Amino acid sequence: MSLSHALLGLLAVEPASGYELTKVFEADLGRYAWQAGHTSIYPELNRLAERGLAEVVHSGARGSRTYAITAAGREELRSWLLAPPRRGAKVRNEQVLRMFLLSALEPADARVVLRRIAENTAHEAAELRRIREEHGSVQVGRAGFGQLAAEFGLRQYDAVHDWAVWAIDQLDAAEQVAERAAETGAAEASA
Repeated sequence: MSLSHALLGLLAVEPASGYELTKVFEADLGRYAWQAGHTSIYPELNRLAERGLAEVVHSGARGSRTYAITAAGREELRSWLLAPPRRGAKVRNEQVLRMFLLSALEPADARVVLRRIAENTAHEAAELRRIREEHGSVQVGRAGFGQLAAEFGLRQYDAVHDWAVWAIDQLDAAEQVAERAAETGAAEASA
């Protein structure tokens, strides 16, 4: 994903200023999907305008500009959304990296990490359930997209929570097997 596609998607819902878009990224979009600050949003809006994918539809006080998506921008967004994700694209997901490296910890420390993941995902899932209930059923427009994204996030948190609980169970079972093997080996050595 790129910042340009995120901005085009937001502009497709409704025209917005750089300031308004920055606020969107500071809220749920930045928390759950894609982080960007004003230092990257404003230059990207200019690039989108230069490429003809967005246009300034209103200029206000102190250089404020409201952008809207163009037909070419809608087609670019549509093409990107309909295309399958690129294989081999660079992925940076700290949480997944941590899971790959979890085995570098002693089992007791790994359990601490896994319990924290289980607690955090349960908390976040509860928050998303509350948000979903407040907003009711899915609607057309930005509110509807938020509901779809909230449901996706909720299911993702539930899946990660279930995985963390499963992983703790796996560590416990492996440790019990190792303890039994050690006891058996000690008993055989003393006999």
